[in-house]
Amino acid sequence: MTNVDARGRSCPEPLILTRKALIDNPEGITVVVDNVCSVENITRYAGHEGYEAAREEKDGEWTLKITRR
Repeated sequence: MTNVDARGRSCPEPLILTRKALIDNPEGITVVVDNVCSVENITRYAGHEGYEAAREEKDGEWTLKITRR
């Protein structure tokens, strides 16, 4: 599974990186972000594209495991 480190990047860059990674790895990816806006945008995008996004938060950073439904 591909890992995308989008910490320190502001919207919409984490979403753009996620989209590109999913095109290259349609089976799923893991994304790490450090702001709630990115979590919400990526989760919404994943749902629209037929994916599920499982979230885990630790110390102000979120790990999103995005997989096909």
